[in-house]
Amino acid sequence: MKLTRLGAALVAGALLTGAAAAYAANNYTIVTVVKVTGISWFNRMDEGVKEFAKDNAGVTAYQTGPGRADAAQQLQIIEDLIAKKVSAIAVVPYDPPTLEPALKKAMDRGIKVVTHEADNEKNTMVDIEAFDNNAYGAGLNERLAACMHDEGKWAVLVGSLGSRSQVQWADGGINNAKAKYPKMDLVEPKLETNNDGERAYEVAKEVLRKHPDLKGFQGSSSLDIIGIGRAVEEAGLQGKICVYGTGLPTEAGKYLESGAVNGIAFWDPKLAGEAMNKIALMLLQGKTVKNGDDLGLPGYNKVTVEKGPGKGIIVRGQGWVNVDKSNYKNYPF
Repeated sequence: MKLTRLGAALVAGALLTGAAAAYAANNYTIVTVVKVTGISWFNRMDEGVKEFAKDNAGVTAYQTGPGRADAAQQLQIIEDLIAKKVSAIAVVPYDPPTLEPALKKAMDRGIKVVTHEADNEKNTMVDIEAFDNNAYGAGLNERLAACMHDEGKWAVLVGSLGSRSQVQWADGGINNAKAKYPKMDLVEPKLETNNDGERAYEVAKEVLRKHPDLKGFQGSSSLDIIGIGRAVEEAGLQGKICVYGTGLPTEAGKYLESGAVNGIAFWDPKLAGEAMNKIALMLLQGKTVKNGDDLGLPGYNKVTVEKGPGKGIIVRGQGWVNVDKSNYKNYPF
């Protein structure tokens, strides 16, 4: 069948328009903003962001964050991204309340917002959590209690009192001990370490000086465990003090080997980075996450969904892992 010149032009125009629309529909920029750059935890998350970008043609995805853990610096980065009119922001808030106005502004301007480790964030569309935070903290505490034979003085460290998830882990542990182990004596609740390994070391040393009969530590930040382990090892107290907390195998490994740290728990930041970006892309495509959905990532194969504190939802996986000296080498990150 022959087309008239006008008909051919119309068909060509329609094809071009369709191609342009298809390109526009996939030409997204998703930016992940972490608490602080340059530490192993978020370096690992960056691997997940890069893998997501590689697997999704037409999507520009990258990670950024402040050079030190600082709420004001993180806020400024988000303000800059709003000005650049990115498609979506996936953020791990250092201090969730600080970001509320900026994240509201982002959503008001059509930018999709996904958060992680911030189930108290009101201005988010989806907050993705690797697990139930209180249960995670209680799980760490059960291991600590067993090591301490259910009694003795213990202390809790957190990277930041503004970090929602870390406080929940600490409270999960504290409440677990209070309910089940009356002979465990919490002498230092929620000492802040500013997500800094050197600061955690100084705090742990001071706790050991103040309480020479201390029997246990529970850490929250991945850097707490490093500082505690260093202080315990330096004091020659391996085997005399029980230490459990969030950590990464490659960082905590030498302390697990020496006995200065008894065990750690974690979720894979790489998978969390992929999950945040995957959900952001779903939102951009007009989709949402439903109860029981499989995100196609280990630990996120059957998520649960609940209403968040604002208009958004909280999505929880089952992604936490317990390791000790016997099996930490199975996780090369």
